[in-house]
Amino acid sequence: MLRFPGSSTTLCDGLTRRDLLHVGGLGAFGLTLSSFLRLKAASPTSQRGLAKDSNFGRAKACILLFPYGSPPQHETFDPKPDAPPEIQGELKSIPTNVTGVRIGEGLPQIAKVMDRVTVVRSVTHPYPEHGVAYAVSGIPTYTPALETLPRDPRHWPFIGSIVDYLETKRTGNPVPEVPRNIGLPWLLNSRTDLNVSAGPYAAFLGQGFDPVWAEFDGEGKKIAPKYTDGQTKEFMDPFALCSLDSKFRLSTTGELPAEVSATRFEDRRSLLARFDAARLESDRIGSAGGFDKFREMAFSLVASNRMRQALDITRESLPVRTRYGPTLFGQSCLCARRLVEAGSKFVTVFWDGFGQFGNCGWDTHNNHYPRLKEYLLPGFDQAYPALLLDLEARGLLDETLVIWMSEHGRTPKIDSKPKGAGRHHWSRAYSVVMAGGGIARGKIVGSTDKIGGDVRDVPVSPKDILATALHLLGIDPHTMVPDQQGRPVPAVGEGKVRPEVFA
Repeated sequence: MLRFPGSSTTLCDGLTRRDLLHVGGLGAFGLTLSSFLRLKAASPTSQRGLAKDSNFGRAKACILLFPYGSPPQHETFDPKPDAPPEIQGELKSIPTNVTGVRIGEGLPQIAKVMDRVTVVRSVTHPYPEHGVAYAVSGIPTYTPALETLPRDPRHWPFIGSIVDYLETKRTGNPVPEVPRNIGLPWLLNSRTDLNVSAGPYAAFLGQGFDPVWAEFDGEGKKIAPKYTDGQTKEFMDPFALCSLDSKFRLSTTGELPAEVSATRFEDRRSLLARFDAARLESDRIGSAGGFDKFREMAFSLVASNRMRQALDITRESLPVRTRYGPTLFGQSCLCARRLVEAGSKFVTVFWDGFGQFGNCGWDTHNNHYPRLKEYLLPGFDQAYPALLLDLEARGLLDETLVIWMSEHGRTPKIDSKPKGAGRHHWSRAYSVVMAGGGIARGKIVGSTDKIGGDVRDVPVSPKDILATALHLLGIDPHTMVPDQQGRPVPAVGEGKVRPEVFA
């Protein structure tokens, strides 16, 4: 194993986090450019015939917004204004620009764009755990242990990887100038104190179809509200506030900084060659000549400006950056728009944890109301409508599917024991929001009972959301892909297209 100086925080396969960041994610979790190119050489299996309707293929691209930790449905898109205080909580509901539709009072700007979205209030599944992998892949069952094992052979491919894989087959182009499958703002959970989580990986399709990850160059400018009452360390969290001169870039393998001389570039090339040689036997696909070909293509992509320019949000005017908000989520949403505009097919923005893993992100077991009021809801309320309105102004919303979804919802009854109160994991009923790309405008699909605890009608699985996304992207969700034994399995498992959400 090659080592680099820096932090010795060890990930679950023995790699250090410094290794991970300095070699673009490495083979065990992320993706070096050479792997991205080389591993795409695998030949995919054929698709079944595509079932078409007027909405099939309406979307040219998808932006998946994933708030890690899971937002509460009660304070966002399924408030219960007539419920007792222990259900409704401190935050009340407000009207929106859609008659009869109310959302949480912490989202006043989103209330003004509800005529552009469909809310599915009846999403449900049996696993109230942080199952990112369950939410974003076709895996039929789930255990919490899988969430800490990103490369476990039982995992199924991430939806972005499915899109990339099938588009590679359809177009015959394994390496577009802008990657089809990109993750922002960094490798999921890589800026916390625990291991990275499963979910956004290509699983049995091969690591060449993992997302190409960005890295964030910037610092937090504000201390985030505490995750727990007993938390001793404070974090300057960029999701709370970051400077508007912050930037994104490809992981360090994927770009040549301006200050790096040609000699140092060749040194890096040599170092990468040594690294790849050490693992060549385990992940080589094709002949040595093919391997060399993809290595050369990798360095060709390094020299290309298109991806670098798309990631460079400093090219946007200050008023545009300001509209998205001085938060990492806001600036990531702006970057996602730029990547879609540049030609990427599937861009995922994670509102990730930062600093501490336990109760991170939207996982408000503790300090629920301070975190919602001071941190979570304001950042979401500024960035999300800015993204929709920006896409709309550029003529891109009708052809760009935007999905806001997470692992699960949160308990109907508030736990008043923790300081700041808490809502805990709840997967029996929660909300997903969809917009653009063939989605209906100003629509509510499904409903929950009077406390928001169980689905009353139109139950929808997260697999159905994935199947519907593929359909809108022009991909038959029943398409078969090969598992690790080469057996055909449906791309998103048992997911079914939900015409209820269509325009």
